Amino acid sequence: MTPLTRRQMLRVTGMLTAGCFWRTTTGTAAESKPVDVGSRLELFVDRRLIDQMDGLELRLQQPQRMPLAASPIKGSYLTIIKDGDIFRAYYRGDDPSYKGDRYSGHPGEITCYAESRDGQEWTFPRLGIFEVNGTRNNNVILAGLPPFSHNFSPFLDTCPGANLQARFKALAGHPGRNRKVSAEGLHAFISADGIHWKKAGTEPTIPYDKSWHHAFDSQNVSFWSEAEQCYVCYFRTYETPQGRLRTISRTTSQDFKRWTAPVATNPNLPGEHLYTSQTHPYFRAPHLYIALPTRYAAGRVGTKTTDAMLGSTDILFMTWRAGATAFDRLFTEAFIRPGLDPERWGSRANYAGLNVVPTGPAEMSIYHSTSGYRYALRTDGFISVHAGALQGELRTRPLTFTGGELILNCSTSVAGSLRVEIQDANGTPCSNFHLADSQEIVGDKIEHAVQWKGNPDIAALAGKPVRLRFVMKETDLYSFRFRPRK
Repeated sequence: MTPLTRRQMLRVTGMLTAGCFWRTTTGTAAESKPVDVGSRLELFVDRRLIDQMDGLELRLQQPQRMPLAASPIKGSYLTIIKDGDIFRAYYRGDDPSYKGDRYSGHPGEITCYAESRDGQEWTFPRLGIFEVNGTRNNNVILAGLPPFSHNFSPFLDTCPGANLQARFKALAGHPGRNRKVSAEGLHAFISADGIHWKKAGTEPTIPYDKSWHHAFDSQNVSFWSEAEQCYVCYFRTYETPQGRLRTISRTTSQDFKRWTAPVATNPNLPGEHLYTSQTHPYFRAPHLYIALPTRYAAGRVGTKTTDAMLGSTDILFMTWRAGATAFDRLFTEAFIRPGLDPERWGSRANYAGLNVVPTGPAEMSIYHSTSGYRYALRTDGFISVHAGALQGELRTRPLTFTGGELILNCSTSVAGSLRVEIQDANGTPCSNFHLADSQEIVGDKIEHAVQWKGNPDIAALAGKPVRLRFVMKETDLYSFRFRPRK
């Protein structure tokens, strides 16, 4: 019997995925219908826009752990909000004067606040709002309201016309000790300044349902979706078709008061627990939601098998495209591993803070809530289309766009290059936009304007179905967009 090639083995085992060479062509009428990208930024975090890819691979990037800041931010269920020039941080703390039992949602849990001007060094203002441990000289914004400090998760409401007195909103709630329904569900909180908060009513805005088996025992995240024109909430539930696993459900609302019937998303692999989804719109492309869930290996701490209530963790990468019905997981391996630090292999030791935020002209950051480390990535740099030393190419599905200029976020080696051809929907090169007319791109830029001989105006093709053909070697391509010509 002839031995199988590696590619054939991957096909048989179902492992021919984003990390391997692959090729596909559009088939159904729905797949062939042009995708209107308008002037949106598009990232290669799913296969939505890819028709064919030969000699290339989709590559999951590795966030780089930065040196620990002198005054880092860390705390359970961390949220980072970039509000203009200010980074606002929210996290769970504990009242040291509380002497009772310490269970999830206990009365000694508090919510704390910090600020930064650069997203690196943090200050912890003395707010004087709550007396904790005998003093108001602290940064506490919520205390004495169990169980809401357990998982208080705020966001900056960008809904047009939103009430300025509720410029910030949050959800909080917990199923209670011993899985009893003491919190009744998720309650809404509002704030004008992100520091002084009050409950928006006495009843839960998303009531608890006993069939969910210990729902809300995590950071339950919500936001205004510009793309869907509604509020969206992704929250923790505890059931999947694969068994009783920690998983994620979703619901939406027009007013942050009345919510649709929740739908289980079940992005879990068999036997896989997903603990905090950390789903949020990407700041440069709000129609793409980034998710950084914690994968929880129940019963394992490091290399040892132990109590089923304990478990080692790492951080994954998923996305949700507005209008979709499921998470997309191009890669199922870890995005951020525990690493060399033995403490990161302890039980529940790896959680990403909510929100990826810009921390420089070409940099964005993820915050590791339990260690205080900041992880940096190139802007748009979650996943790249990667070309090695041999030339490869990618062709998109038919697209329609607005604008007069094509902008790429790409990086080449000194021997690498990237060229672009624009084709009609049938794959025929458009006049003046042949591959031979494309000026070779060499270099590393977040925004590189593609040029063709004679400087033709792309606006002539706007609104017409076209395909983009990228031909590249020793290059990483992260994103593209059309914009008005400068």
